[in-house]
Amino acid sequence: MQDTHISLAHGNGGRFMRELIEEVFARHLANPGLNVSADAVPLALGEGEVFFTTDGFIVQPLEFPGGSIGSLAVHGTTNDLAVAGAEPLYLSLNAFIEEGMEIAQLDRIIRLLAATAKAVGVHVVAGDTKVLPRGEGSGLYLATTGVGLRRPGLRLGMDSIRSGDRILVSGPVGDHGISVLLAREQFGLHGELLSDAASVLPLTRAALAFDGLRFMRDPTRGGLATVCHEMARASGLQVSLEQGQIPVRDPVQSVCDMLGYDPLFLACEGRVVAVVESDQAEALLAVWKQLPEGAGAAIIGETGPGEARVLLRTVLGGARRLEELEDDPLPRIC
Repeated sequence: MQDTHISLAHGNGGRFMRELIEEVFARHLANPGLNVSADAVPLALGEGEVFFTTDGFIVQPLEFPGGSIGSLAVHGTTNDLAVAGAEPLYLSLNAFIEEGMEIAQLDRIIRLLAATAKAVGVHVVAGDTKVLPRGEGSGLYLATTGVGLRRPGLRLGMDSIRSGDRILVSGPVGDHGISVLLAREQFGLHGELLSDAASVLPLTRAALAFDGLRFMRDPTRGGLATVCHEMARASGLQVSLEQGQIPVRDPVQSVCDMLGYDPLFLACEGRVVAVVESDQAEALLAVWKQLPEGAGAAIIGETGPGEARVLLRTVLGGARRLEELEDDPLPRIC
């Protein structure tokens, strides 16, 4: 394949499409389960509950400090399985490529996607490509589906949350949202902040050892605050957060102060919010802090009786109600 940019011919089902699949996708994603000539593949599943998730990714720019849309697709999908208590096994990958995209950039993105999948231990076993006419996309969209297994009898969910439970977050919030913003060099801002995009499997595996674990979620779109709103609505309890305990990096807070953003509503791509029985919270925190992925973990709040809302106790000793997110200040970040 000698072309340097994607053309509509790369999506017509002929030689150009075959060469694109073979020389970019199959070359990086090759494994015994990826049969580029098959319309369906068999999956070997062990004992346990089968978990299934799907996601789409439209981040801009396609490559950013700490990752790309390729690594983000793997982390985003496998993390959704992980916080449900499942071990990710398989992924499918659909690529919607805009006419005119540089093939070299596409190759970099799929190479990183493959390396990320290998590091997580998940196999890409099926996929498809489509080419969009110029102007109808943003370079590249990815859609993924993930399959995993959860051990029988494990019960996690917002309906398990009880009054008095404590809330943990595995690290600083808002890194991904601000790193993508800085990568765009909007508002004359630039910086070296890395996205937190990463696998949360080490964190979720550690948390599953605690029988008092109620619920886990990765705070992607809408951030930490949106997860807390979902918990309050589902449980009928008040969620109280301690502002002084929520980890936020200085560069993230500085950009938020300048532009009027709230880091509690910014996307994270490598963090876990966990709700655990009160008397096990300190032990879970200690275990998380021993992991590189959880070095910045903190206990940030609790659930309690009262109106189903999210209350932020400020560092000045007051309290304010956190309203739900309505506008999206940072589009296309996941």
